[in-house]
Amino acid sequence: MKKYLVIGNPIEHSFSPKLHNFWIKNNNINAIYEKKKLDNNELEKLFLEIREEKIAGINITVPFKKSVIPFIDLLSDEANQTQSVNTVYLENNKIIGHNTDIDGFKLGIKNSNFAVEGKKIFILGAGGVVPSIISALKKMNVSQIILSNRTKEKAENLKGLFEDLKIVEWGEVPTFDMIINATSLGLNINDKINLDFSKIEKGKFFYDVIYNPSLTSFLEQGKRLGHKIENGKMMFIYQAYLAFKIWHGIYPNINDEIINLLEK
Repeated sequence: MKKYLVIGNPIEHSFSPKLHNFWIKNNNINAIYEKKKLDNNELEKLFLEIREEKIAGINITVPFKKSVIPFIDLLSDEANQTQSVNTVYLENNKIIGHNTDIDGFKLGIKNSNFAVEGKKIFILGAGGVVPSIISALKKMNVSQIILSNRTKEKAENLKGLFEDLKIVEWGEVPTFDMIINATSLGLNINDKINLDFSKIEKGKFFYDVIYNPSLTSFLEQGKRLGHKIENGKMMFIYQAYLAFKIWHGIYPNINDEIINLLEK
């Protein structure tokens, strides 16, 4: 039986095992998918297990999307461009690092029926998934991407990957068509972003990468102020769908049963 993992810290919130094991069972694949909380000093041992074929593949979430790169032999173009990895597997005795977050985000946004082309996008956060979101937005021809992070230096570092990125101080709220919470604020139910959106005219799009809980305080605030809201559930499903295809050679079904599965 092949073994797959999602690694992160924290990891309790992850629905990856629920989703992948559902698809594994439906496609009669002899495998199991689990989640594992790790510290940085445990990464080397984990990647040795991949090389020894004890683990067939891993998904990577916060905070390891960049820190796993030194343990990888070959990066896909997408992973190299963003310096962010979320899917790992062994091929021809080489550990391959791929990024399905870019297309996962694109497919998730298309599913939301919000046309981002020509729009001004404001991103909160500069963590592991942010380069993937920026890359996807650029491919979708947005007019401008503005970014703010609590640690400004981390935001400025992203300009090394994306020169035309505009950085603003944390607390500053520019005009925007769509705002994306890509911070970890919201994983805990009591988390608050504490930014003032009251002067933003109604009808904008508040999007949270977090999918569990499904309604964060950020989305609650957006809804209360009269904006369209959406969480990261469809992005999560699509990035998993693409990882599943890499590992098993099959595109799994995405239907109401899958969507409802993640609401339990």
